[in-house]
This record gives sequence, structure tokens and C-alpha cells, in this order.
Amino acid sequence: MLALALVLPLAGCATDSDSDSGADSGRPAAASSASAPATAGTGTPAPEVRAQLRVDGDVRQYLLHRPPAPGADDDDGPRPLLIAFHGRGADAAELRAKTRLERAATARGMLVAFPEGLGHGWGAGTQVTKQRPDPGLDVRFTETLIKHLVRTERADPERVYVAGFSNGGSMALRMAAERPALLAGAASVSGQLPTGSAAVEPTGPVPVMVVYGADDPVRPLAGWPSPPPDPEEPILPTRSARDSAAAFAAAGDAGEPVTREEKGYDRTVWRLGTGAPGGDRRPDGTVQLLVVDDAGHTWPGSTVPPPEGFGPVSKALDATDTLLDFFTDPGPGR
Repeated sequence: MLALALVLPLAGCATDSDSDSGADSGRPAAASSASAPATAGTGTPAPEVRAQLRVDGDVRQYLLHRPPAPGADDDDGPRPLLIAFHGRGADAAELRAKTRLERAATARGMLVAFPEGLGHGWGAGTQVTKQRPDPGLDVRFTETLIKHLVRTERADPERVYVAGFSNGGSMALRMAAERPALLAGAASVSGQLPTGSAAVEPTGPVPVMVVYGADDPVRPLAGWPSPPPDPEEPILPTRSARDSAAAFAAAGDAGEPVTREEKGYDRTVWRLGTGAPGGDRRPDGTVQLLVVDDAGHTWPGSTVPPPEGFGPVSKALDATDTLLDFFTDPGPGR
């Protein structure tokens, strides 16, 4: 049973990462103290808080960024909400530093929650392991966090989105696969759907974007059906990036995909149909796969250098603005 506790503010400012050398490596990222980031275009710090939520007996932490309070002439209605999952071996501050999601989202009037994974990772697959005996724990935590923020922060339940990097990207895809009715969209950067004994299967229509580096040396574009063992936590087998996107297209009764070359990347688009249960809720939605040239296991457009061996960061695409634009308008790629 889910047990909900009061949200407890921990600090008025968050930690920020100087590098993401621990990302998806099994090592926590180093962090140093930093003040709240400035709101885009205003120089005013965006209100933020570290808070706790008790779920299934565990005290879970998250970093919440709120958009500035609206002025007298602005809309004071419910806000869109983005849940952003960090990579394996990293933390919320590392993802914030790498993506600057809170800056771009604040400029769009969005709430952003960066939850902390247990053991610096996420149960993105369904396989029971020694480290994760309850593989559904993070799904229930995310679902509870969303409902909590709808109730306490006036998040709009019709505009809830998830995104993530690597293991966090796979977690975002799992949420989209298993809770499509809860979400208005999902995006994964360098993350694929688990397969094999950890398989995650999409169950309904939801707009999804998968952004992937063509030269990813950590999680290959073609997937990793038989990854090597990991002494700390098993690395899950995955589908290819294309098969991950295609699975969501199939669950959304999509038609045949269309691929076109754009500057620095290829975009493949499936238009969601209305034949799947609930498909009429998003008649103009799409599933999209963006394969980025000359990009590794990295967040395109980031200014934070990746760890050694993770490959290059593409500057041809700003993944942060791209996925936020997709959430705002998940129709055919422009």
C-alpha cells in the first residue's frame, strides 16, 4: 500500500554538478553547492525546493522547480508538469546541470520535478533482481509523485510529461508503456525499452519521442540484447532505439513511418491512430525517433562535457528545447 507523507523542504537551493563523470557508470556524480538558477530572460531565481515523499515505506527525495508566480494579468491556472529521471550512477543535480531543463521549462510556465533514484538508478525493467526485489517500486513512486504534485502544486493532470537520460530515459519509457493514460507525452534521450526477462511492453497510445546518438558506445543504437554482467546491478537487455519507438507506434495504432533527413539528424515519424483504446484522446499525436549524427551516449546540445568513453555531444540539436516543443505540440515533426 502507498503511504503518503508531507512534503518536507530540505533546502532553498540545490546542489549542482560540475561534471557528469558518474553518469550511468555506477558512481554517484560529484556535486557542489549552487544557488537557484535564474529564470530565463528575467535574472530572477526560479523558486525551488528539495522535498521528501514516503511511498511503500521508503522516503523518496526529489528536487522541484516552480515557475515564477504569475502576474496579475497572467493565467493562474494549473501548470504543466515534467518529471525528469537522471541516468544510472547520477542524481537529480547532475541531470539538471546537463540539460538545463528547469530553465527552458520555467520559461514555458512548467513545473519540473527531478526525483532521486534508489541507489542512483531506476527500475526501468520488470525483472526481479537482488538489488531490486520489487521491480514496480519506481512506477508506483512516480505515479504517487504525480498525484501529489497535482494536489499540492496545482499541476495539470492533463499535461503531465516524463523524460529522462539513459537508464532514466528507459524509466520514462516504462512509465509511458505502463501508465499511458496518466501522461500527455514522454521523451527518452539515450534510453531504450528493456527486453528479454525484463521486457516492458507499451499498453496504449501516448506521444513518445526517442532521441539517440548514432555513435553511442555505451548503449548501441541497435540495442543490447545480451549485455555483460554488472557486479553491482544487472544491466538490462534492450531493444534497438527504432524498435523501442515502433513498439509505442504499434500500441497507438499508428500508420507507416515517414523518415526524412534534417540538419545533423534523421527524424522518423509515426502518426498515432484512433483505433487503439483511448486513441481518440490524442488524434494528432505522434511517435518520433531522432537519430543524431556524430553523437554518443550524451545529451545533444549540452554544455557539460560527458565522461570519457561516452562519445561526442552533438550541437546540431538542442534536446532540451526539442523535447519540450514536442510536449507542447506532439503532432507531425516540423
